[in-house]
Amino acid sequence: MKLLASVLMAAAMAASALSASAAEGAPAAQQKAAKPDLAQGEAKYGAVCAACHGADGNSAVPAQPKLSQQHPEYLVKQLQEFKEGKRKNAIMQGFAAQLSDADMRNIAYWVAAKPEKPGFAKDKDLVAIGEKIYRGGIGDRAVPACAGCHSPNGAGIPAQYPRLAGQHADYTAAQLVAFRDGVRTNNSVMHGVAARLNDREIKALADYIAGLR
Repeated sequence: MKLLASVLMAAAMAASALSASAAEGAPAAQQKAAKPDLAQGEAKYGAVCAACHGADGNSAVPAQPKLSQQHPEYLVKQLQEFKEGKRKNAIMQGFAAQLSDADMRNIAYWVAAKPEKPGFAKDKDLVAIGEKIYRGGIGDRAVPACAGCHSPNGAGIPAQYPRLAGQHADYTAAQLVAFRDGVRTNNSVMHGVAARLNDREIKALADYIAGLR
């Protein structure tokens, strides 16, 4: 019995030592898994982002995207790509350059938790065209249905595809044109999809998306 107790104690001590060693060797992983600081996120958002994107992430300017309810992983990725120059925008690159990785996470998780003010479609005829493309694609041009990645109600899929529902039509249309024309180059899949759309189809999609709930 004494021998068994000694063996068990030695095993426990070894396991404890290994755990401590692993903890010391993985500060980056721990930092990555740490919960975002929402108070810091709110403060940094107010100082850096609110002027363009609204105090609560509901931009009142059609050319500036709404950020509220967006998946935080997507927001972090975009901020990182602005900072690195993978997504081109001189204004956003300047703001993103001021942010650390922790700042980006804090901001993203804070604004993602804010309620979104719903958007509205404006053109009945365009909405019908947009709905058809969004839900069924364009078969003869190999344009896939947007709903396949962004979900039927535009909610997207966390950590994979961004939320689109309620986004300003002007902003959505501008991004589709940028993807189509090769101005926005940080998503090759979206470039391939948008490259097959004409201006009227892009406008129709953007108007339909604005009214999604």
